[in-house]
Amino acid sequence: MPSDLRHIIDDIASRADEFLAGAANRAQGRAGIEEYITLEHHELAPDDRKKVVDGVMAVLEAEDFFGTEFVGDPFKDDEEPRDE
Repeated sequence: MPSDLRHIIDDIASRADEFLAGAANRAQGRAGIEEYITLEHHELAPDDRKKVVDGVMAVLEAEDFFGTEFVGDPFKDDEEPRDE
C-alpha cells in the first residue's frame, strides 16, 4: 500500500471517535468512513477509496472499536447444560 494512503488511513482512524460517535455497528462505521472520505479526501480514485476504507476498518477492528457484537454472547456460560 502506498505510504500516502497509509498516512490517510492512520489519520482517519485516529479521528474515528469524532465522526463515528453514533455508529452502532460495522456497517454504520463503514458508511461513516466512506462519507468522511468523500468530504475530506474527494481527490482519491475509487480504488484508493476502497483501500482506505478497508484499511481504516482493519485498524478500528484491531482496536475493538465496534465491540463484540458479532463475536458471540460474552455473558453466555461456556459450560454444557447439566442434567438435573
